[in-house]
Amino acid sequence: MPFPAVSCRLLQLRFSAELTQRFLQQCSGWPVQALEYKSMLRFRVAKILDELCGGQLRPLLLTTLLGREQGALLIAADGLNQVEQADDMVRLATAIAHLIGRSNFDSMSGQYYARFVVKNVDSSDSYLRKPDKPLELHNDGTYVEQATDYVMMMKIDEQNMQGGDSLLLHLDDWPQLETFFHHPLARRSMRWASPPSKNAPQNVYHPIFSTDECGRPVMSYIDQFVQPRDFSEGNWLADLSDALENSPAKFALPVPVGSLLLINNHFWLHGRDRFTPHPDLRRELMRQRGYFTPLCGQ
Repeated sequence: MPFPAVSCRLLQLRFSAELTQRFLQQCSGWPVQALEYKSMLRFRVAKILDELCGGQLRPLLLTTLLGREQGALLIAADGLNQVEQADDMVRLATAIAHLIGRSNFDSMSGQYYARFVVKNVDSSDSYLRKPDKPLELHNDGTYVEQATDYVMMMKIDEQNMQGGDSLLLHLDDWPQLETFFHHPLARRSMRWASPPSKNAPQNVYHPIFSTDECGRPVMSYIDQFVQPRDFSEGNWLADLSDALENSPAKFALPVPVGSLLLINNHFWLHGRDRFTPHPDLRRELMRQRGYFTPLCGQ
């Protein structure tokens, strides 16, 4: 089944069932635990996937993600859509991530990836797992020292689910970018602190806006973790949040089970719409995020 055409900036890829099966067969000797314990194997499964794609997948991924005009992909693998295949989904996602770079340590899970479940009732300390609240537009990695160039989210399971689509906004499509980018507070270093569930107790300090190597605006922002120091910062941040959430360029993207969304974290903001309540609501996601490595590193 084809994906919906939601944005010309989003490249959509689909692996055939034959290619998916060949990849999983060639990786069958390495359980997920082996990928967790031996980081070199993450690059080996990446090499297997790229070779099955004739050596064309790695340059395509990097060109798309680094290109400002796109910077995002929605990827599916035919025949990979059951929760019982969760380990295979992790293998595939790991291969894709390690064709473009390396996944950072995820302090929430203690691994290079994280799996987490959203249910109808939640007592967590952030909006990540709260089904009745939207997860507002943001960038990942705002509260860690590691570079966070890309974010990957893969849907492992979904039961009794309505709503909860991914929300996306490309920075260049945001009508109020120039207004906020040129504000005096745009480059003021601000304090960022995360709740206990993130297992990252240290504070970090950085501005919301900076520029890339070509002088174009990039962002590092999340409304839940920024800690304004005074009246002016607090109200400017509230205005920024309102402008992002009310942008006409924000769009919703349904991500099917077994598919993954991969974005450049510097000029794409992402979030999640609220869910329709259901007593047996369940969604499981897998996350990897990390930094790019150049194509010349063969």
